[in-house]
Amino acid sequence: MTFIMVDIEADGPIPGDYSMVSFGAVIVEPGLNRTFYGQLQPISERWIPEALAVSGHSREETLAFDEPTLVMQRFAAWLKHEAKGRPHFIADNNGFDWSFINWYFHHFLGDNPFGYSSTNLGSLYKGVVRDMFQNFKHLRKTAHDHHPVNDARGNAEALLTLAHQYGLKLPR
Repeated sequence: MTFIMVDIEADGPIPGDYSMVSFGAVIVEPGLNRTFYGQLQPISERWIPEALAVSGHSREETLAFDEPTLVMQRFAAWLKHEAKGRPHFIADNNGFDWSFINWYFHHFLGDNPFGYSSTNLGSLYKGVVRDMFQNFKHLRKTAHDHHPVNDARGNAEALLTLAHQYGLKLPR
């Protein structure tokens, strides 16, 4: 099993009605050097300007991004090449990020290489420190700037620090 930290940016709250603008993925391992980045054309005429603004892109820019099927095919190929065994999806807000990645994989490719489950980094941290009011975000080294590779890398740094400080076992 290989843990893949994922972060997505979207122009609205739900997949299908709104579009995933971009996403980043990082293999959780020392160095955090194996990454994937995808930018996707909108799939819907609907978009919320404030949501899109978080990504740092304009609607006009997103219209020039790659066709979603091609991006998801490249991501699936990257996962197959880089992951040992089944890749395991982990994210800061897996309810949001997972919903888009899962929907896009199933809608455009008919299958999700991650299977049917994911892990929420924030919940994992709360369990390890045994305090539902704690937050892991102070463990990030890379600034959270809404570029999905940077955000995924910062979250992966936090997970590696959590493993080191608390003895949390991670896949090798």
